[in-house]
Amino acid sequence: MPRILVVDDEPEIVRGLEDNLRFEGYQTVSATNGEDGLALALSDAPDLVLLDIMMPKMSGWDVCRELRGRGVDVPVIMLTARGAEVDRVLGLELGADDYVTKPFSLRELLARVRAVLRRPGPRQKFEEFAFGDVRIRLRGRQVFRAGREVRLTRKEFDLLVFLVEHRGEVVTRERLLDEVWGYERFPTTRTVDTHVLRLRRKFEADPDRPAWIRTVHGQGYKFAAV
Repeated sequence: MPRILVVDDEPEIVRGLEDNLRFEGYQTVSATNGEDGLALALSDAPDLVLLDIMMPKMSGWDVCRELRGRGVDVPVIMLTARGAEVDRVLGLELGADDYVTKPFSLRELLARVRAVLRRPGPRQKFEEFAFGDVRIRLRGRQVFRAGREVRLTRKEFDLLVFLVEHRGEVVTRERLLDEVWGYERFPTTRTVDTHVLRLRRKFEADPDRPAWIRTVHGQGYKFAAV
């Protein structure tokens, strides 16, 4: 069964989540601060991390940033009392897969856990792909420009691969949220625009006049056919 790491500085929340997750058949391991949570995420190879944001020693944001910076692709669901849109967007832009605001419904959280665990990764329709001076290596989740590796967040890489897989096709922001972020409804499509802008800055010769990731006004985006 999947192994879930619970990281929260409130012991009663940790106990409650572990009890309910085990009742559902999951294995669990836990930590009550960010530093211990990061260490367990790196050493214990969990299948999913439930990660609180406001914690001593190291915030959930910093834990998520460190995991993605080290290339650890474990799914992360953020748990936090901070409900502002900017906080939700920040967590997702750091590479989290979902975001649940406290107090949350246990039933909803378990549904999100199941959804994230069954979510497939990017469809591997190619092993390598090149456009301009850029080369994508799917197996190693690596991207190179002019022979030098370019560091991408997990979602930046997934978005780039999805656009390349659907090159020549107009894809809406809503579809990108559904198929790259993994759920149909999201409070804003702005995070898609932010990720596209970051990809353009990394790979376009002129980000203001993109040759590859093009905007189709009123519809969405299209990766130029090669």
